[in-house]
Amino acid sequence: MDSTDWQTLCAERKKQQLESIPKEWLIPLPPRKQGNVLDIPGTCGLLSERELEITNTTDVDTLLGRLALGQWSSVEVTTAFYKRAIIAQQLTNCLTEIFIEKALARAKEVDDALKHTGKPVGPLHGLPISLKDQFCIKGMDTIMGYAAWIGKPAEKDCVLVEILYDLGAVPFVRTNVPQTLMWGETYNHVFGRTTNPWNRYMTPGGSSGGEGALVALRGSPLGVGTDIGGSVRIPAAFCGLYGLRPSYERLPYCNAVNAQEGQESISSVLGPMTNSLSGVRRFTKAIIDAKPWNRDPLAVRKPWNGREYELEEHGHGLGMCFAIMWDNDAVKPHPPLVRAMQLTKAALEAAGHKVIDWIPHRHLEIYRNAERIFAADEGHDYRTECAKSGEPLIMTMRPDEDAHHYPLDQPFCAVLRGDPVHLTAYELWQLHKEKRMLRKSHLDYWEATKAVTGTGRPVDAIIAPAVATAACPHGTNSDAFWTTMCNVLDLTCSVFPVTYADKELDKKAPPHEFRNSEDEVIYNMYDPELFHGLPVCLQLIGRTLEEEGVIGMTEVVDKAIKEFKV
Repeated sequence: MDSTDWQTLCAERKKQQLESIPKEWLIPLPPRKQGNVLDIPGTCGLLSERELEITNTTDVDTLLGRLALGQWSSVEVTTAFYKRAIIAQQLTNCLTEIFIEKALARAKEVDDALKHTGKPVGPLHGLPISLKDQFCIKGMDTIMGYAAWIGKPAEKDCVLVEILYDLGAVPFVRTNVPQTLMWGETYNHVFGRTTNPWNRYMTPGGSSGGEGALVALRGSPLGVGTDIGGSVRIPAAFCGLYGLRPSYERLPYCNAVNAQEGQESISSVLGPMTNSLSGVRRFTKAIIDAKPWNRDPLAVRKPWNGREYELEEHGHGLGMCFAIMWDNDAVKPHPPLVRAMQLTKAALEAAGHKVIDWIPHRHLEIYRNAERIFAADEGHDYRTECAKSGEPLIMTMRPDEDAHHYPLDQPFCAVLRGDPVHLTAYELWQLHKEKRMLRKSHLDYWEATKAVTGTGRPVDAIIAPAVATAACPHGTNSDAFWTTMCNVLDLTCSVFPVTYADKELDKKAPPHEFRNSEDEVIYNMYDPELFHGLPVCLQLIGRTLEEEGVIGMTEVVDKAIKEFKV
């Protein structure tokens, strides 16, 4: 294909997407310069009072309860969220696949089953669920940000979608991603750029940025993203959501598509993104209870453990010891993140827990190991997929218009920066060996904290930023130090909201001794006015395959924050 061909292909696919939106669901658009658009679903007039009540119900337990009892039908709930998702699409460009008739037919199917049997179809009965544009649905394209993938419908559902249908759920939209997936922002040549509904001048993060923007606008009660270097946690943090990064293969990834398929040293994982912790728990437990290891040969054969969720190994949730990582020796967090950590510490201490400092352990070594593994093929995977259509490899997330000044204009993935050298198999094996050694070293370091916690146990969990900033301007998110550590070490972790950036409380800190150019540039980017009002989230880091415990501990932290009186 020549350059005209790929551009035409993208334009036609985008036109097809627009034509899939019912004309009566189009709304008057706010001025382009309007940043915060969170109130528009409630004021645009498209949603009825009943539909607003449904979509404003953020607690997934409540939604599932009303669906199971037939108080709300799946058809009306799916319709309400679909309309709100289309509003979100018009405001932030967060969607890829729109398949209204298919979703409503599925919703009617579960409604009919409930009427005929008196029983819900499964633990996710009738719940609309959005999916990142990696999870294949039979008969639909899974474009994943590549022009060459247009017009290649999936021959079958991926395992996650199969399980969601069995559990009674209603997959209803798919969401936007960056080309290559290896970005903390969301833009591609096919569907364009996704913006953050808290401030559209800012990125929603990536690579699950479409999910972040959609769920933040309450256009979906529960979305599924993926995470290989922070791709669930970064958009969850930027959009003020709860999210979970489970350990390798705890949840089924089989038959979903991905970048760098075959790279198995640092596995991509899937995880939920929601406005409620109940959504994280209900989704994770439902998928595990479905025994995914019977469909995905890589899925870990570990049933849901109620004792772990009840924190049996963590003092039953009483008098725990948390450690806060105030800095990671690479990129110092902005003032709103520091205040969020201070608030969390005070809340936990007020709730009867102990909080100590976490000193980073070999963090830069861990990050460099990940970067070299990701770059081992010297970008061959990305360039091959782009070459199939002739589209160029995207090298910057900066917009063509109204770009924010950012002197460190480079991808946070080394392979896209042009840094790497193609590694031999032997050289890659040495990185795998180093990775195992780093995991062992970090495990020993964590276990040694038993001497200082006062609980007789090592630190129960680490609390840290997911990103050094709140949501930042498009083209400026170069930080993945905070999240990638957990992907290399395969530590289960969550994201939870804490507060909002405040220009009066979060004054710019005095300069510190910069560790690298990125640290300096991120420091200089901070402007209290620019970040004012944005959500500020943190991540809770637990142990490998500790999904139940991480969810339980996140509930403890979340409750402490909500009950804390400053």
